[in-house]
Amino acid sequence: MEPAAHPVAGTQVPCYVFRSSRDAAAHAARIIAHTVRERNSVGQPAVLGLSAGSSQVAVYRELVRMHRHEGLDLAGVVIFGVAEYYGIRPDQLQSFHRWLHRNLLDQVNIPGKNIHLLDGTVPPGQVAEHCRRFEERIRDGGGVDVHVLGIGRNGNLGFNEPFGVRHSRTRLVTLDPVTRKEAAADFFHEENVPMQALTMGLGTIGEARKILLLAFGEESAGIIREAAEGPMSDRVPASFLREHVDACFLLDEAAAAELTGIATPWVLGSVQWTDRLVKQAVLWLCQQTGKALLKLDGDDFRNHNLHQLLRDHGPAPRLAHRVFRWMMDTIQYHPAGRRPQRVLCFSPHPDDDVISMGGTLIRLNEDGHEVHVAYMTSGNIAVFDHDARRLIDLVAELNRRFGIDRKLSPELERRVQRALDAKRPGDADVAEVLRIKELIRWSEAKAAAAVCGCCEENLHFLDLPFYRTGTVDKRPSGKEDVHAVRRLIEQVAPGQVYVAGDMSDPHGTHRVCAELIFRALRGIQRSCGSRPEVLLYRGAWQEWDLDVIDIAVPLSPQDLERKKAAIFRHESQKDSALFPGPDDPREFWQRAEDRNRHTADRYNQIGLPEYYALEAFVRWDGQLP
Repeated sequence: MEPAAHPVAGTQVPCYVFRSSRDAAAHAARIIAHTVRERNSVGQPAVLGLSAGSSQVAVYRELVRMHRHEGLDLAGVVIFGVAEYYGIRPDQLQSFHRWLHRNLLDQVNIPGKNIHLLDGTVPPGQVAEHCRRFEERIRDGGGVDVHVLGIGRNGNLGFNEPFGVRHSRTRLVTLDPVTRKEAAADFFHEENVPMQALTMGLGTIGEARKILLLAFGEESAGIIREAAEGPMSDRVPASFLREHVDACFLLDEAAAAELTGIATPWVLGSVQWTDRLVKQAVLWLCQQTGKALLKLDGDDFRNHNLHQLLRDHGPAPRLAHRVFRWMMDTIQYHPAGRRPQRVLCFSPHPDDDVISMGGTLIRLNEDGHEVHVAYMTSGNIAVFDHDARRLIDLVAELNRRFGIDRKLSPELERRVQRALDAKRPGDADVAEVLRIKELIRWSEAKAAAAVCGCCEENLHFLDLPFYRTGTVDKRPSGKEDVHAVRRLIEQVAPGQVYVAGDMSDPHGTHRVCAELIFRALRGIQRSCGSRPEVLLYRGAWQEWDLDVIDIAVPLSPQDLERKKAAIFRHESQKDSALFPGPDDPREFWQRAEDRNRHTADRYNQIGLPEYYALEAFVRWDGQLP
């Protein structure tokens, strides 16, 4: 069945919004499969331009599935890679060459002679000739039928950075600082990211007969708005796609959230007013006017293109009071009620629980609930080498002085130290080092949970298989992961479950973990006819918009200080986390405090009671992301 999508009004390039990233990727894969079958039927090759990235991976996995289970024959397909880092080998972890082979090319029947990828090891004096021959092969192949692209946070396509050459061809480029920050996680630190890359030019990309740009998650929303609705400019290279005869953006709801037709559709014309849209519009009006809800008047609505809302659901005082009551009802001092029950909080990484909902964990424990926390991954790749060295030195010295750990032999100590000494920038750790880093995160998680009042016997370290790669790039999640999550839910039998529902986690782990939990819960509901209440929290990156919040838990100054004390227990993530996220130098405790205070300020600005801080949650609607 073709996934449902709806076009967005008011954009300068066709934008289609899907219920989930999975649906958008499936749609892109079916477009590609149709092109391949059409070319196969007349004995001609289908030529694809492929890029690497988190948005594109689901497309390639769907193509693999179609090849294996639907008989999609890719033997006649010709592949051209869009880009490659310059100065890294094809077998390095971060190589686009390796990524494309692992996620697609090694799993389908595309002949090696049909695969053309840029080579990041070409000597400097041969780069121009290498790029010229690459362009020649594209022309000889008849041009690209379908390009599959992602978009950078600065609007780049491939590695065509802002203010580059509009009609450029394949060439060597210098990477923008924003691009290097975005790639820092893959290379274990920004300083390890190459300064240059090889890329198809905008002119080369624009000659494709069809272009599919995929973007998923909240972190893409701002640049998608600029590319689709802002002025066409070389500051946002993706904005030039609006000139293409057959280019479109395939988006999930989060990536489309800032487009005018989604965020403020009433400014484009008449809309069908639902309760959700009424709340969204009235809260937006508060922001535009700087007024509290109960101070809005009819002129405010008319001056901001809300005549229809006022006419159909007014007058203004009735509308404002209606939204005021909705927002007041979100405030819950006791989010799981006063009757004791079991509560289960899923934490994708070992610190997401206290960073995101530490104040609520404190409240749940104070209310007498049996609070369980499930740490879904080890988080070991987010530990600096110097922290691992410090721990191995400490344990070795304790062993020498007191004989505490007889398993730690001098040989193991030397092996670990040699592995760390031999490690090159961007290399993955050996198994012993990963285990040491896992123990660091394990001990910190226990200490932090204790600050919130959680009992050690109620902490569950799942170490899900999909995460065990030692690199940022993870395995596809599978049945083993889902079964582990479902077993825990059935074992704990919670009345309420908390899940990291922010799909903007820059490393993708939150998204994968949420999907696993939702699949497990849907399985439980099919078997038992019911499931626990599920509340979604945000991570360190963003907070829920006011119009979607279902529950807001007030925090006192003492609650917030205790929450910060819990975050401080994660010493390996202070003072500078290995993967702090793009463009935000604040430590995690600062982000948490600022976000919780800001949420309270937003409630106060619309005329609700003034709280010191708030943690916000959204009820899960039962759908997969």
